[in-house]
Order: sequence, then C-alpha cells, then structure tokens
Amino acid sequence: MPHPSRPDVALAADGLSKKYQRRGRSVLNDCTFTIPTGVVSALVGPNGAGKSTLLDLAAGQQRPTTGGIEVLGGPPRAGHPRVAYLAQHRPLHPRFTIAETLRLGERLNPGNWDTELAHRIAGPDYFNPKGRVGDLSGGERTRVALALALGKRADLLLLDEPMADLDVLARQELMGLLMAHVTDTGATVVMSSHIISELAHACDHLLLLDEGSTRLCGDIDELATFHAVVTVPGGVDQLTGHTVIESRPAGRGISALIRLSGAPIPGDWQVRTPSLEELVLAHLTTPDTSLPLTKEHAA
Repeated sequence: MPHPSRPDVALAADGLSKKYQRRGRSVLNDCTFTIPTGVVSALVGPNGAGKSTLLDLAAGQQRPTTGGIEVLGGPPRAGHPRVAYLAQHRPLHPRFTIAETLRLGERLNPGNWDTELAHRIAGPDYFNPKGRVGDLSGGERTRVALALALGKRADLLLLDEPMADLDVLARQELMGLLMAHVTDTGATVVMSSHIISELAHACDHLLLLDEGSTRLCGDIDELATFHAVVTVPGGVDQLTGHTVIESRPAGRGISALIRLSGAPIPGDWQVRTPSLEELVLAHLTTPDTSLPLTKEHAA
C-alpha cells in the first residue's frame, strides 16, 4: 500500500489492479507510480490502457480490485473537497440551465468557488444562462464541465480528455486558462489526451500506461535525458551495448531511440534528445524491450 501522509505526493499507486468481471480481464494490472504535487502530468496510453479507469479510481468513483491508491495523502473518495474530476462522459444534469449548473457548483463548494473564473469559461459571453445543458453540443458541454472543475479551485485536477470536442480556438483559449489557473493556485493536474503534441506544450510530467501497467513515469525533461535518438552508419549491430527501444532504416544506416546506459557514443553518430511524442510512440511500439522506467529505475 502507498505510504500515508506524504505532502509531496499528489497521486500514487502501488500494485493497483482493477478487473471488471463482465469483461473478464484486468484493465489495470499491478500498476505502480508516484506523481508529485505541483506538476502538470500527461496521462498517456493507447485505447484500453486504463487511463479513464485510473482517473475514476483516483476520484473515488470506483474501488480497486487489488493494490492501493493514495490521493493527497489519503484514500480516494467521491466528492473529495480538494479534488476536481472532469470525467470523459461529462456527467451534467441535462434539465439544468447553465446558470443553475454553475450555481450548483458554487453550493457544493462553499467558500472555495471561483465565480469569476467559472463565468470566464461558461458565462453569458458564451451561453444564454437560461439555456439547458441537454440542448448543448459536445463541445459546449465540455466547456461547462471545465467551468465546474476549475471553479472548484481544487488542489488536484483529474481531467479526462479535457479538450475533447472543442474546436481549435476553444482548445487554445481553455488550455491557456487552465495553465494560468495552475500558475495562480499551484494545483497539480493529471490530464489524459491522445494529442501528445498538445500535452508537450502544457505538461512537465509523464505517466505512460500500456496494457494496464506503467511504462514510463517521471519528469519529462529527465526522462528525455535518459534517452537519445541516434542516427548510425551501418546496421543494428552497431548499437551493441545500448538498450534499443525502437529502430528503423535511415539512408545507409539506421535511426534508433536508445536508453542511455553509460556506454560510449561513437563520434560518427548523430545524437539528439527525443521529443515527448518520439519517446511515447517508441515505448508503445516495442512495449517489452525493458522494464518500466521511472525516476528511481533511471537513477
């Protein structure tokens, strides 16, 4: 089980597993990681990797089958006053008006509700306050749900595909508001998305899941420095002594993403630091090349 009362830890799991009987398989399988406070963490993985299930568990909407999960120093629980959860299916009351929805957010968070921010996201400049939630488009529902999540001024924001259904201008606007909110409050964010390039500009921490287990976890810049993209003359045998995550032909040689191991790098190799997208895609393309890499494994 995770150790209780760690003020520097926002979200942690130890051997976390979740199995749905009706599916007959585990969505999360012995998942272990630690996300420190004050980071904006990209939660990444292919469909079915367990991202939404993990966020559900962290929000107290489900219980694990085995293992432990810690949220802000204690067990997760629904309605946690310091946690805001934006679920993928945007659970809003369809019969409520926009104004009633925002007032409900204020009533549920007495003394900790940011009316000005909520209205900047979903106020009269965007909606008729008397309009009903059930009449909104998918993107409009996302905007209202984001207003509720950010208006809570929580210490931990769990955001499942927060920019889904939004057009490009709305994505840019709301991501800017989210990052300004994080700067203002110091909140920790765990944010899932399939658009890795969007996460690369906003996030400083990565949690990569694959088949329900942790593949990578840590500060993005640190993880990148443990790897390199190299272009090598000759064949793959030239990479002996390095852990090859992925390789492909490149002209008369090969290009590879390797995990640096301290072995010398020949002077005729071209070497650069990988982007977040290259790092993620390489580890997902060859998921069994190595053990999960966290800061502890890499040290």
